[in-house]
This record gives sequence, C-alpha cells and structure tokens, in this order.
Amino acid sequence: MQTLDLIQEIQRLPLTKRFYVIEETLKSIKKEEMQQQMELAANELYDDYVNDKELTVFTSLDFENFYETR
Repeated sequence: MQTLDLIQEIQRLPLTKRFYVIEETLKSIKKEEMQQQMELAANELYDDYVNDKELTVFTSLDFENFYETR
C-alpha cells in the first residue's frame, strides 16, 4: 500500500479512530527514536567499559550468591 493510499484510508475513518492512529503512530516513532538513542549511547561508551577497569570492577561479583541481611 502506498503512502497516499494510507492517508486516504485514514481520512475515511471516524475522528476518534483517526486520533487513535495518530497517537499510536507517535508512540511508535518515540519508541524507535529512544531505541536509537540508547544504542548510540551504548556504542559510544563501549570502549570505556572494555578498557576502564574501574567501570567494571563489580562485575566480578555477578555470579556470587546474594543474601539479604535482616
């Protein structure tokens, strides 16, 4: 389906359903943008985590058993 076809179909919908389509579209755009920003941030920091042992010093405890004190 082409973009113009989609627009025409949306225009045929009742107003409440058009608002719903717009809201859901905006949510998906925001989600995709956030995902891209998070991936970019992770990629920018990757070398720091690989090379800076102070940032990963506590990962040696990852497989230790954790006991809550009361």
